[in-house]
Amino acid sequence: MANYPQLDDQVGVWKLKDVNSAVMGGYWREAGSRGIFSAGRDSPNDINIIDFVTITSAGNATDFGDQSTARRYLAGCSSFNRGVFAGGYPVQDVVDYVTIASTGNAADFGNLTVARAGLAGISNSTRGVFVGGRVPPNSKNEIDYITIASTGNAIDFGDMIAVTSGNSAMSSPTRGIAAGGDTGSETNVMQFIEIASTGNATDFGDLTDARRSAAGASSSTRGTIIGGYNCVTTIEFITMASQGNAIDYGDMISGTYGTGATSNSVKAIYGGGYSPDDGTRTNVIGQFQISTGGLATDFGDLTDARAVLVGVSDSHGGLNEGYQGTRIAPIPRGLGVGQRALQAGGFSGGQSTIEQFNMVTTGNASQFGNLAVGSYEVSAMSNTTRCLFAAGENPSGDTDRIEYVEFASEGNGADFGNLLGAKDGVTGGSNQTRGMSAGGTDGDGHLDVVEYVTLATLGNASDFGNLSAARRHSTAVAGQTRFIVGGGDVSNTQKNIIEYFTIANTGNATDFGDLAAVRNTLGGCNSTTRGIFGGGKEGNDESNRIEQVEISTTGNSTDFGDLTAASQRIEATSNNISGFFSGGSVPGLSNVIQKITIASAGNAADYGDLFSARSDAGISSNGHGGLS
Repeated sequence: MANYPQLDDQVGVWKLKDVNSAVMGGYWREAGSRGIFSAGRDSPNDINIIDFVTITSAGNATDFGDQSTARRYLAGCSSFNRGVFAGGYPVQDVVDYVTIASTGNAADFGNLTVARAGLAGISNSTRGVFVGGRVPPNSKNEIDYITIASTGNAIDFGDMIAVTSGNSAMSSPTRGIAAGGDTGSETNVMQFIEIASTGNATDFGDLTDARRSAAGASSSTRGTIIGGYNCVTTIEFITMASQGNAIDYGDMISGTYGTGATSNSVKAIYGGGYSPDDGTRTNVIGQFQISTGGLATDFGDLTDARAVLVGVSDSHGGLNEGYQGTRIAPIPRGLGVGQRALQAGGFSGGQSTIEQFNMVTTGNASQFGNLAVGSYEVSAMSNTTRCLFAAGENPSGDTDRIEYVEFASEGNGADFGNLLGAKDGVTGGSNQTRGMSAGGTDGDGHLDVVEYVTLATLGNASDFGNLSAARRHSTAVAGQTRFIVGGGDVSNTQKNIIEYFTIANTGNATDFGDLAAVRNTLGGCNSTTRGIFGGGKEGNDESNRIEQVEISTTGNSTDFGDLTAASQRIEATSNNISGFFSGGSVPGLSNVIQKITIASAGNAADYGDLFSARSDAGISSNGHGGLS
């Protein structure tokens, strides 16, 4: 095994390939998992209590020690070794710290540049940053920082966009985000800083609702905002490396504000807080998985009920250098063993959501991330590591944009390049090396253009050749050597054409055979040897027909079986063994995922549900039959 650096001691010399192998193989060493809840407001007084939990194991908190002063509305940040607590009410500039792996009372660290309460803490493994705050009756815009390993006073960092207190905060190894807060009234504004530099905060996006006194926790890629005054049950998330608005993806056990929170980059925990109904304080600790959200579950109890406390840990998202908390588990990839399918975009209105589902384990889809530009009539293509989404229509018109994501890491789409022109109604497919895009329509009519990209290299598409006739709403299957396009329509006249291209050689289409019936908006998937065409629109009706062809030969399709329900505008992918038909219109939008066994003719069976009903999406996987 490679001598790669460890997260908590940063020793060793390594190659990026070795790091990737360690992460994907599941043996990259994880950091610790101790969470600390500190101080807060009990009835009737502020307290200095510190208690701790083991984040990986649910259970009640245990006494850790005491802070140097009783306080509430304080900030917290932490490295692998130290937890640091700053400011608070009664208004003070005190900064003290604990050694997370031990127990005991806090020791003096230094002082803030400005005494204040209601500030928020951001940190990576070296630097802690304190954002905003309040000296009643006014909020402040100060940002100051410390080097966590060295005691001493804070240093000026810059200013917030506006004077703000009561923010929630979250960190990646490079970036800190402060969300919401009070600027005289509750705000929904999020702002960010780059931790390693100094300077003023920059706008990030907006929360779903204005709020203050929410809690924040994160993995190394995803930040979560938990509860808060004015929006007391909601859990929402952001992707910290990009900018954009938050997305609602879960709920607390019961709504609270003034809660403390932290994480081990995989699981978020939150504790304490005020009930919005009667102002009582709680001792409940809740938990949820950062990658999936949903309804939080009970973790245990704090040593006492309290609110406006703070949480820190030795394994939160700011500490993990991008390698922990970015994945659910090692993702099998490659021909026949790939397990992750990704589906993006779709109707209506151009959805931006990217969903994922496991092609080995029956179950429902969950959120993976978001496209930068939401569209429908999207095409998709992929190799074992990377998935591309191209073209589509949205309220601004057709797009030539190609975006990509990495299968192993949940997150948002990034720019890959551009097609030769803006279009929708395109079909796509790929082998391990090349991604192909065919047909579609633009403002001037239907297209016969076929384009390609090299999946491993960012860049624009190049001309490959032409279909035998211009058409849109076809589907494609791609083996290791052939790209096969079937069906489609020209000016709403449906076609039964099947034709193919040799992926390694540019050139025009060659006739393959015919579908059993003319149709468009069907879905296609394949193994290395067999291509499957399913669903679509025949005449004015949805079709439940599934047909098959042998990829290495030519000839007309033959009957395979039936879908569980007739559906048009459906999408399909595979893991080389099983094929999956997803979403569509029946005629209302569907969220159903159906499964077939490609080697054995027969009817489809129910597999699970998409996160949201949709049609006209793009779908591909990291194990389909075109891979090698």
